[in-house]
Amino acid sequence: MPGTLDDELTTSGNALVDDLAAKIRGRIMSGEIPIGAQLRQAALATMFGVSRTPVREALRQLQNGGLIEVLPNRGAVVRVPVPWEVREAYEVRAELEALAATRTVSRASAETFAALRKANQLMYTSSIAQAAGDGTSSVPTGQGNDDFHTLIYEASGNSHLARAIYEINERFPRNVSALVLADDPRHREENFREHERIVDALEAGDAEKAREEMRSHVINAGEHLAHWYEKRSSTVFHG
Repeated sequence: MPGTLDDELTTSGNALVDDLAAKIRGRIMSGEIPIGAQLRQAALATMFGVSRTPVREALRQLQNGGLIEVLPNRGAVVRVPVPWEVREAYEVRAELEALAATRTVSRASAETFAALRKANQLMYTSSIAQAAGDGTSSVPTGQGNDDFHTLIYEASGNSHLARAIYEINERFPRNVSALVLADDPRHREENFREHERIVDALEAGDAEKAREEMRSHVINAGEHLAHWYEKRSSTVFHG
């Protein structure tokens, strides 16, 4: 039996809300809308050329997903993750990516290793450029780091594993990891060397070494990220 006009309008409205939520989420994940920023319905409605009603529903959807929160006297704002939440998420991610590295040992090609080293170098040079305030690069900040990890979990040959890692990564704005590297030269150097050791282990066919190097690397990255959020959580709303 064909749907009624009301059903079609409801479906159309839901699609609009989903589309708006995805667009707002994309801007938050890229850092275009930073953590702690207020999300004003009127401004968002103007930005996307819609009324406030679907914007309100899109914000509610993002609130239910934990990406934004509603604070007294401020309204909807981009939520600042708490340190324990980051550590717990990265604890799980470490085990998943360690498994991905183990599986990748028997599946990666010479082209994969070359792509991993290229992505690592891109991460390093783009992070240095960001720290120096060089905005001339056409490469999005953090792309090299994301590419490095994506290459490994996609090469693992397990789509469920790749999806689980992706879902954890999507809980936190991706630009923040890049900011952490840019803000801390020592961590940037460590991150680069950790990536190199992971590739060395993969290329050597040492599954156990690859597992341990990846696990240690992700735990270390999570700790730096947790510290970054911890320092900013006291200033975003009060500084």
